[in-house]
Amino acid sequence: MNLKEQREKILSGQMYNDLTNELVKAREDAVYLTNEYNASYGKPTKERETILKKLLKSIGEGVYFEPNFRCEFGYNITIGNNFYANFDCVMLDGGGIEIGDNVLLGPRVGIYTSNHAIDAWQRAHGACYAKPVKIGNNVWIGGGVQINQGITIGDNTIIGSGSVITKDIPANVIAAGVPCKVIRKITDVDKTNYKP
Repeated sequence: MNLKEQREKILSGQMYNDLTNELVKAREDAVYLTNEYNASYGKPTKERETILKKLLKSIGEGVYFEPNFRCEFGYNITIGNNFYANFDCVMLDGGGIEIGDNVLLGPRVGIYTSNHAIDAWQRAHGACYAKPVKIGNNVWIGGGVQINQGITIGDNTIIGSGSVITKDIPANVIAAGVPCKVIRKITDVDKTNYKP
């Protein structure tokens, strides 16, 4: 099975062998590109975005990662406009990661679309499966948040620091905890008189 066929199998949600030569090489390529991107800190925006465009499936305007950004493959990550990730962001993107516009990630946020098999023998022999993660527009994810596979986070939502997300989170709420749960809706009372 070639890399294209393996990528299709992973995105389909079927169990796949995480230890094939093609996937090991694809992860190595992602490490080299993230090393290049992280080392470009302080260089012109266009130069940095050129590296991201080689690494990721697609990016909008104003996409920025503080060092050190890491991803598993990169080619399954789609990011909209005005994205900012603070230090030490990790994205394991086997199952696909889609991020909307105006999204903020705190430091040490992890997004994990792949999971190992439950059976010990299968796990030891590379068995994994993946499910996509989708993050809507205008989402703010606090520091140290861990997002598990198959999760959707709705528009305008805030996730509190240190949360572990194991189930979908709807739009327009503040959610936090381990496991992450909705605390309350965001309402007009939350608006201040701030003007840029």
